[in-house]
Amino acid sequence: MRLLGQLEQQLHQLDRQKLLRRRRVADMPCAPHVTVDGRPMLAFCSNDYLGLAAHPRLVEALKEGAEKYGVGSGASHLISGHSRAHDLLEERFAGLMSPYIEQARALTFCTGYMANLAVLTALAAVSGRDTDLFSESLNHASLIDGARLSRANVQVYAHGDVEALEGLLKASAAKTKIVVTDSVFSMDGDLAPLPALLALCERHDAWLVIDDAHGFGVLGANGHGALEHFRLRSHNLIYMGTLGKAAGVGGAFVAAHATVIEWLVQRARPYIYTTAAPPALSHALLASLDLITGKEGAARRTHLQQLIAQLQDGLRLRHWQLFPSQTAIQPVIIGANEEALRAAALLHAQGYWVPAIRPPTVPADTARLRITLSAAHTAADVAQLAQAFNAIEREVRP
Repeated sequence: MRLLGQLEQQLHQLDRQKLLRRRRVADMPCAPHVTVDGRPMLAFCSNDYLGLAAHPRLVEALKEGAEKYGVGSGASHLISGHSRAHDLLEERFAGLMSPYIEQARALTFCTGYMANLAVLTALAAVSGRDTDLFSESLNHASLIDGARLSRANVQVYAHGDVEALEGLLKASAAKTKIVVTDSVFSMDGDLAPLPALLALCERHDAWLVIDDAHGFGVLGANGHGALEHFRLRSHNLIYMGTLGKAAGVGGAFVAAHATVIEWLVQRARPYIYTTAAPPALSHALLASLDLITGKEGAARRTHLQQLIAQLQDGLRLRHWQLFPSQTAIQPVIIGANEEALRAAALLHAQGYWVPAIRPPTVPADTARLRITLSAAHTAADVAQLAQAFNAIEREVRP
């Protein structure tokens, strides 16, 4: 068939460019030491930054939630799917975000992707075509797609370029202005200059939408994320945090001024027209928040920072570049797709699971191995990885 032939031709092209992706099958809970495709591996590829994904307290809370609320929610939030567990979780998030957002209210979503689509399309709907949306060049795909679906006039500013953004905001005469950025960039691990961005948004009467997928639970003394880390507070802030990374469960939440949240309830299509997440997950997330904000969470964040410093000190790279990052995301820039794949394959052969990240996820000629650390890793785990990395670089690039 011609249609299948077109797809096969495109797949062959991806293969020639070393851009084909493949899935691996994990046979046990998310953890540093896992069995993958039937083989034991030491994994440095999950976003389980605090090591909570298989925490006994969360497992027990999920069981308890299923016994209390059942398995499914049965409908969308606005029909009959909004349970007491959802409501309690949203109240909890509103309380967590109240030091940073005036009259804070929160709304939960099934995924961070859906949350970002919801926020950007609903905000742009206020003024329709008379909306300018300013998007960071390294934003996550969900923010890029949300910007496209918003039908706003989208302008992209260079990574971290506050001066360029200021020029765009000054030139804008749109009725609604929206600046959107990741807080921690998922492939580089660096932080957006959020204080400077917020100052610009307040000066030019613009919303600042922050995707803190890789910051919530990890950044800040209490794990509240980027807003706590930078000590921000404003009614211009709209904050999205995901719950399948440091929180160890799944889903996402958006926190903003109560008026913004009410607008999302009324106009955000990805919220209105989807079945609510199982309430048992919300019940488990309440337990996760107890861990994140308590003494155990603080200890895990401290341990994670120690592992980051250990890895940076242990890598002795001569050709590849460890990207400067103080977060759990530690990318090693290699360059060519084929070389990154070979390095990942050599690590895999030695029992280390570190993914090769290639375009279009990252810019051309910046293929990399993306190391992600977890508080569940030990110092011995990290020492082994650093030793293996140093040896493999010398093998790939003598």
